[in-house]
Amino acid sequence: MTDFTRRRILTTGTFAAAGLTTTVAAVGQARKSNASSTSPEPVAMAANPGGGFAEKVVLITGATSGIGEATAKAFAQKGASVFFCGRREDLGQQVEAKIRDMGGEATYMKADVRNAPEVKTFVDSCIAKYGRLDIAFNNAGIDYPPANIAETDIDEFDDLMSTNARGVFLGMKYEIPHLLETSGSIINNASIGGHRAFPNIIGYGASKAAVIHMTKMAAQEYGKTIRINVIAPGGVDTPMWERVQRDWGVTEEQLVAPYPMQRVAQPEEITNAVMWLASDSASYVSGMRFDIDGGGLG
Repeated sequence: MTDFTRRRILTTGTFAAAGLTTTVAAVGQARKSNASSTSPEPVAMAANPGGGFAEKVVLITGATSGIGEATAKAFAQKGASVFFCGRREDLGQQVEAKIRDMGGEATYMKADVRNAPEVKTFVDSCIAKYGRLDIAFNNAGIDYPPANIAETDIDEFDDLMSTNARGVFLGMKYEIPHLLETSGSIINNASIGGHRAFPNIIGYGASKAAVIHMTKMAAQEYGKTIRINVIAPGGVDTPMWERVQRDWGVTEEQLVAPYPMQRVAQPEEITNAVMWLASDSASYVSGMRFDIDGGGLG
């Protein structure tokens, strides 16, 4: 990448889009810069069986780390039974053990959201285990190193679309019949890069734009019974954020410069929005894109 291109990206805030929502790896190491020193620290809490999501069943894709892991723990802490998937079996088992250690209820199942039979089996297994489905968080997603359109690898582009867009479609396809029975809620995970164009991330941006559009269409189709919303985070403190720094050759200070809050989000801050959208407090909210970008990059 030329110095000119790097300066252009930093000026326009592209890294806010490139470094946003993924659950590909574990929660990142503690931030080293002053820019993020004011972000809240996650607090480990024992599960409360009588919490705000007691007797609810929550299904989450891509919950072996990052935003998904934080959300699984938070729902379990509030009394929900959590059924979640991810491709990395060792991490999935670790997350399940952590939730059970804090007194929560969770079950991990290995599944690849790109594979329709696996997604169907995953959803059906949730029903077999817990008897119902109340909330679905379609969160699984991936990224690839940046490249301009002419140099974008076709297989990588296809993988982004298959994981980030097709994975959400498959999730909704198999979740909706069960959610119709409980008047449930779906929250999909997109990105500010899904509604604001940035250079060098065409596959990521296109896949997340598809998630936003599919959410609005689904809300139109099923709005009488199911509330369906989408979150669009900016930069989130996961190892993806560290990969962005490495791939783009920039510092965290440069990455957070476009953010009015001058820091990245912690996964738990994204979780708070997901749980609000899933709660009765958002009972008249559907078809909404909920930007979580630290002050206005969207």
